[in-house]
Order: sequence, then structure tokens, then C-alpha cells
Amino acid sequence: MPPKSKFTKEQIVEAALDIIREKGADCLTSRALGRKLGSSSCPIFTVFNNMKEVKKSTIEKAKLIYKEYVDKGLTEVPAFKGVGTQYILFAMNEPNLFKLLFMTEQNLVSNLEGVLPMIDENYEQILLSIVTGYGVERDSAERLYRHLWIYTHGIATLCITNMCCFTGKDINDMMTEVFLSLLAEVKGGRV
Repeated sequence: MPPKSKFTKEQIVEAALDIIREKGADCLTSRALGRKLGSSSCPIFTVFNNMKEVKKSTIEKAKLIYKEYVDKGLTEVPAFKGVGTQYILFAMNEPNLFKLLFMTEQNLVSNLEGVLPMIDENYEQILLSIVTGYGVERDSAERLYRHLWIYTHGIATLCITNMCCFTGKDINDMMTEVFLSLLAEVKGGRV
């Protein structure tokens, strides 16, 4: 019979998230996790087989935190703009989780069409908000999404690397201006 764990899976993942939030993903080690839990690293491995499993579970938890932001954005009017704003807020509020999810080198280099479905499990839901919110076909919605994601990702990255500081009004105005320009292009068949 395996030994009873001193910590639950949830406690270990929460501690791992705390380490990443405080110091970044590179600082998540079994030794650091043991210290965070006030223990050696041994009890971690009564719940998880290895650190790869810990990291995978921690990434899944980070995705759930990000999804809360997406869901909040989807309730705003207009929903797609709300999602973009929430993406930036997630980056600003959770910079190390943002880096973990959206600024980690990928094993596969994707083309531009494949990157969003690959990195964001909310892709279809967000895409639907464009199709229904703006009355455009799916291919046009995909082009809008890609363009706006690049722009929004740029703003988020500038914020969390302290390259620029934007107010909420700045972000709102910039996103509105770029989106309306792109929407006009898409509806005119030029993008």
C-alpha cells in the first residue's frame, strides 16, 4: 500500500502556482516546491510521479485562471473587445502566468493560422463572439481575431515588460481604433 500523502494535489498545485507567480516558471523545482510547502520534496512524489506532471497540472490550473478572464470578457459588450481587454488585464495582474501560457517557447513552430487554436483553448468561443457580434463569416472572423490578437499581445507584452504604461482609456481607445479599421477592411473584403 502506497504511503498516505501529506499534501493534496490541489495544495501542491497551489504552491506551484505561488512559486510561478512570485518568481517565474523557471524557479519551479521540486526543492523550491518542498520549501514552499514547509517540507522536503518527497511528499510531492506521493501524489505526482515527477515534476513534469506537477508542471502539467499547474499549467492546467493557470489555464483555468485565464479562462475566468475570458469568460468575464465574453459577458461584456462588445464581447470580443471585452476578451481583448481581459487578455491585457490577465497579463498585467498575472504577469508570470501570462508568460507561462503565452510567452513560452513552443516545441512546434506554427503558422499564423494555427497559433491561436494551439495556445488558447478558448479559441472557438472567442471566434464565435466575432461571428455573432459583428455579422462576419468565419474566415473573416479568423482574420480579425489573428490581427487583433497580435496587437493585443503586443500591448500586454509592453505592459508586463515595463516598456510602456497605458491607462485603461489608452488601451480602450487603441483597441477600438484598430478594431474598427480592421472591421471596415474585412467587410470591404480587403484584409
